[in-house]
Amino acid sequence: MKLDTRIVRAGISPDPTTGAILPPIYETATFVLEEVGRDKGFDYTRSSNPTRQVLEENLAAIEGADYGICFSSGMASVDSVMKLLSAGDHTVSSNDVYGGVSRHFNRVLTRYGLDFTYVDTADPDAVRAAIRPETKMLWIETPTNPLLQVTDLAAMAEIAKEHDLLFGVDSTFATPVFLRPLEFGADIVVHSTTKYLSGHNQIIGGAVLTDREDIYNEMKFIQKTIGAVPSPMDCWLVLLGLKTLHLRMARHNESGNRIARFLEDHDKVARVRYPGLPSHPQHNIAGAQMDGFSGMLSFELKGGITAGKALMNSVELCALAESLGAVETMITHPATMTHAEVPAEERHARGLTDGLVRLSVGIEDCEDILADLDRALAAA
Repeated sequence: MKLDTRIVRAGISPDPTTGAILPPIYETATFVLEEVGRDKGFDYTRSSNPTRQVLEENLAAIEGADYGICFSSGMASVDSVMKLLSAGDHTVSSNDVYGGVSRHFNRVLTRYGLDFTYVDTADPDAVRAAIRPETKMLWIETPTNPLLQVTDLAAMAEIAKEHDLLFGVDSTFATPVFLRPLEFGADIVVHSTTKYLSGHNQIIGGAVLTDREDIYNEMKFIQKTIGAVPSPMDCWLVLLGLKTLHLRMARHNESGNRIARFLEDHDKVARVRYPGLPSHPQHNIAGAQMDGFSGMLSFELKGGITAGKALMNSVELCALAESLGAVETMITHPATMTHAEVPAEERHARGLTDGLVRLSVGIEDCEDILADLDRALAAA
């Protein structure tokens, strides 16, 4: 089946009891066994649930993976992947990862003996130089949050293979519609289903996809043991959102491209970061490995933090919100919102300037989004 058909149909069959075209919501904690030693594969929802299983199979089919494992949030997915490591193990990570990920790595996992080095993964030589004898994982986010940096996944897969490293990719910004990292040699793909996959700001969730049976078995053990699982209702809502993923992503991509060009030409904008622009430093790599560029972009205002606050307080259609990837356009000022607790010196070293703005372009009429930004920029 083609991708668009897999998104709508793969892993989903009419209910055998009633013929319902939508999977039922098995909103139960416990399943009654027929007799001792005999069951239908379900006993307790922390271990497995029919609604969650349908979602896991659908996500795996969309990603082109053999296995899918769902978790209660994107961060729960990341944490579960890191539980594949042991004390003393070292990870080489993209330097512009989601703030929640770096916070978890630096302030939680280091307490349990894990170590992390952050490098510009757009530079394969920098990645190779960071690898140590104790390095066990290569962790890539592409495109990154919020600077939209792009990593050459085939080059990273070669490095991971050379050094026998687990190769994990957070592909939340791209979605399987535009990027399927397993095709480039990744072992593990992580998504926050909170974002584009569900697409409607209605749930919190995450997923891990893999082709490796050993990783799947370990992830299932961790899922059952830790219990950070999504509710059956949340799984069902993600399934509903997924049915229009390909249609939504086409609109996000179309409007994202148009708005990026508008901002790049605006006299109050110093720089726009969007992989679809020829000015993006990894534009050629993005074009080679992605089928589209999504609706995420960031831009720097010439007026710094004062201009950033003015813009944030002047938008009307664009929602001032820290999330992303939904049908509504959302705008964020990292210096005062998502990265407010990061010291200014560290933020600036990472390229997170005081005038940086992140925009998650929704599926409203693009003319209305442009008019709102134009009006707000006049006040910035």
